[in-house]
Amino acid sequence: MIYATLKLLHVLALVVWIGGMVFAHFFLRPAAMQLEAPVRVRLMHATLQRFFAAVLVAIGVVLASGLWMIGRVAKESVQAGLGFAMPLNWTIMATLGIVMMLIFGHIRFALFKRLSKAVAASDWSAGGAALASIRTAVGINLGLGVVIIAITFLMA
Repeated sequence: MIYATLKLLHVLALVVWIGGMVFAHFFLRPAAMQLEAPVRVRLMHATLQRFFAAVLVAIGVVLASGLWMIGRVAKESVQAGLGFAMPLNWTIMATLGIVMMLIFGHIRFALFKRLSKAVAASDWSAGGAALASIRTAVGINLGLGVVIIAITFLMA
C-alpha cells in the first residue's frame, strides 16, 4: 500500500510538472502573443512564478518518492538474499530526471531572475528575451519528460 501510494504521488507530481509545461508552451504562450508586450510579459511572469513554485514542490515529491521506491526494492532484494541492480529503464529515468531538475534550477534561479528584473524595470524587450530563453529551456525539459515517459512504459 505504501509503495502504491508513493508511486501515485510520484506520477501526480510529474503530471503537474510535465502537464504545466505542455499548457504553458503550447497554449498559454501562443495565446499571450496576441497581447501587447507589457501585458504579455507581466502575465507570463505572474503565471510562471506560480507554476515554478508548484514545480519546486513537485520536484521534492518526485525525488523523495523515487528514492524511497528504489530504496525499498533494493532493501527487499537484499533481504531476500538477492543482489540488487537497478533496471536499465529506472537508471535512464533517474538520470534524465536529475538532468531535468538541473535544467529547471537554471530556469528558475537564473532565467526567471532575469525576467523578474526586466518586469521590475518595465524593460519589455529584456523581458521578451528572458521569456524566449525560458521557452527554449522548457522545450528541452518537456522533450526530456516525454522521453522519460516513453522509456518507462516501453522498457517496462
